[in-house]
Amino acid sequence: MATTTTTVTTPRGDAVYNAAVEGFRDDEYPMLHGSVYLDHAGTTPYPKSLMDRFARDMISNLFGNPHSASASSQLSTSRIEDIRLHVLQFFNADPADFDVVFVANATAGIKLVADAMRCLPGGFDYAYHQMSHTSLVGVREEARNSICLDDCHVEDWLAGDCPLRADSGSSSSSSSSSTVLFAYPAQSNLDGRRLPLNWAGKLRRNGASGARQIYTLLDAAALVSSSPLDLSCADTAPDFTVLSFYKIFGFPDLGALIVRREAERAFKSRRYFGGGTVDMVVCLKEQWHAPKSQFLHERLEDGTLPVHSIIALDAAMDVHRQLFGSMLDVAAHTSFLSQRLYDGLRSLRHANGESVCVLYSSDPKRQAGRLGSGPVIAFNLQNSLGAWVSLAEVEKLATLKQFHIRTGGVCNPGGIASALGLGPWEMKQNFTSGFRCGTDNDIMAGKPTGVVRASLGAMSTISDVDSFVDFVDEFYRDDFSLINPQAPIVQPRGSSQLYIQAISVYPIKSCGGFEVPKAVDWEVRLEGLAWDREWCLVHRGSGQALSQKRHPKMALIRPELDFDRGELRVTYAGHIPSHLPKEIAVPLSKNPAVFQPLTPSRSVASRVCGEEILAQTYASPEINDFFSGVIGVPCMLARFPPGGQGKSMRHSKAHLQKHQTAQPPPTSRIALPGSFPVPPSPPDSDSEAAGRRILLANESPILAISMASLEALNKEITQKGGRGVSPAVFRANLVIAPLHEISKHTPYVEDTWSTLRIGHHDFKMLGACRRCHMVCINQETAEKSEEPFVTLSKTRRFDGKVFFGNHMCYTSAAEALTRKAQYPTIRVGDAVQPDLGG
Repeated sequence: MATTTTTVTTPRGDAVYNAAVEGFRDDEYPMLHGSVYLDHAGTTPYPKSLMDRFARDMISNLFGNPHSASASSQLSTSRIEDIRLHVLQFFNADPADFDVVFVANATAGIKLVADAMRCLPGGFDYAYHQMSHTSLVGVREEARNSICLDDCHVEDWLAGDCPLRADSGSSSSSSSSSTVLFAYPAQSNLDGRRLPLNWAGKLRRNGASGARQIYTLLDAAALVSSSPLDLSCADTAPDFTVLSFYKIFGFPDLGALIVRREAERAFKSRRYFGGGTVDMVVCLKEQWHAPKSQFLHERLEDGTLPVHSIIALDAAMDVHRQLFGSMLDVAAHTSFLSQRLYDGLRSLRHANGESVCVLYSSDPKRQAGRLGSGPVIAFNLQNSLGAWVSLAEVEKLATLKQFHIRTGGVCNPGGIASALGLGPWEMKQNFTSGFRCGTDNDIMAGKPTGVVRASLGAMSTISDVDSFVDFVDEFYRDDFSLINPQAPIVQPRGSSQLYIQAISVYPIKSCGGFEVPKAVDWEVRLEGLAWDREWCLVHRGSGQALSQKRHPKMALIRPELDFDRGELRVTYAGHIPSHLPKEIAVPLSKNPAVFQPLTPSRSVASRVCGEEILAQTYASPEINDFFSGVIGVPCMLARFPPGGQGKSMRHSKAHLQKHQTAQPPPTSRIALPGSFPVPPSPPDSDSEAAGRRILLANESPILAISMASLEALNKEITQKGGRGVSPAVFRANLVIAPLHEISKHTPYVEDTWSTLRIGHHDFKMLGACRRCHMVCINQETAEKSEEPFVTLSKTRRFDGKVFFGNHMCYTSAAEALTRKAQYPTIRVGDAVQPDLGG
């Protein structure tokens, strides 16, 4: 075993330091042999010399429960108090100004503070920075009011504009006396960004909230793993500082809550007490206890302390200094490596000049003279055409090559949202679409859901950094463009004379449609347009999905997708009974809490178009009573989200019909359908569509109609004295219209199309849409009439069936090589270019 004392002698702390680390790396960290370690912020390996020293201590001494007068117990007490002082010295904190409470980890320290704050008279209001770790974010559930702040909001607060008003809350008396807790990370665990440590002192000094008591909570876990934390000035220090020792030393699994003594009063209202924290407890006839009062840690360290872990901490601090010098030395070393890694990843370019890495961490050089940044580089990978590389695939390959990295959301929801440009509705939409933490589904709606994070520590080396850059270069840099320059250039299929006039989705089956606004890109999925027919109304008794054919009032149910609020807002255009609300809101995310539990005793099979499905019904009486009341049928709202197997999966039944010719009709005359020649056609079979999934649509993923065909139909209707119909009665997803006068375009030519290109994406035509008398329901008034079904039965009847419109589906590329292929979208105004069959 090599023991080396390192001293940094170069300005950046790289050459001498790195040589020393390289020298003892294999001896001190045998678990890293053959590995490249870039996950210091997640898992820190422990040195062999630490474990040897700890083992000697355990073999040589007997440590008892400190809550006793025995020799072994007194030895434990004495050692623990010495180590407590050692910890304060490690952070340059005066024991007269600070106390140390040993906890399991940083999260346990946060929970201890939150528990105390909750017990204060009037409770507490909570503000936290958007870069906070999930453990800090979770405190908001204990607060009366909470708010998430960015840098500008904090600076406004320091200038006197408190984001949590004294009159915000349930009662003015309790609000005015309520305490404010402000929490933030010293260093983001996502990208290494550091926040001002002087915020705590400024808030305290400025008294920005008037008479309200303000406490500050600093999450220092990420910072102290590779940098010093100086608490020498109690006046400017945070009231509460939490950290995890294993992130610094690797061992032991122990954390600390460092409390500024002037803030100890925050714990006076804490109710719970455990063994060892009280001097006297009375239980019989009276209930009374006397808490220990000399030191704060005596009142907060409930039960038996983790004695052996604390003993190990003493060895950890000593061995760490022997191996790496001071934390300033560690900081200089990791800062140098961080710059090297940043520059290496940034320099990687595909053959076409595009960047291999999209970096979210700041350039360390640009932080000179500022707060600086920690040795953490967060990034994502993209191919030469800009398509994102799956995080799951990166981690699989990295594991095989023995690179220790971390991928995903890294428990920093605000940081991830900010770095990746994800709005709240997008994150909820991802959840609705099946995203869960730790799943392989990590590229959704054209954006990654997490990052690759490389974090450096005291034992990291130059070879670690260089090997990782070489790894990315070898496997993820394209030496040539993914588009073969020798391949013939495919010319456009003629100038487009058609475009998308309107896009509609029908979130609730058989209810009103939601028209996609212009200039909005709308996602296209294999099972159809996003949010189309995910919900339905089912009869409370039979489970049968309700339809406009039997309940025309459903046309007056108007859903609207509100992504800002993450809700499906539903109104009713008809008469609403006085006891019902004018509007209800259904969350877009699939929170299991809003559904009825799926148990065998409560399971009721639902049926859609004769198929038995497994849909989740909502538990809210307000939601279900609303729908039951407005249409006069006892029903429940149910959801059939994308994905699933067995009864949670449906497939398209659309197929080409016999009347659909492979060649366009003659252009010398405008022939009404029915006069087309009838060529041989594919067999009337569902086999072709067996693999195409659908949600609650009747037959296919997408339904389209042509305005030229509708004009021809309306001409027939009006010539007989009737009134033309709106495109809405056909409930199509896409309305395709000519760029010029409709009369110049052949109606029903869509029957001859085999594929379509809309914008940048390809679609396959699946066959004509068979119609029923539901097309006779006016979608604005819910009134029934004879048209257009009567005219369609005379002009568009083939083999005894009536057809209008065409089924289609998105044709995904074999590999998503471009951003557009990863997130296919269409919008109103997109050009439409058909390919004729044959």
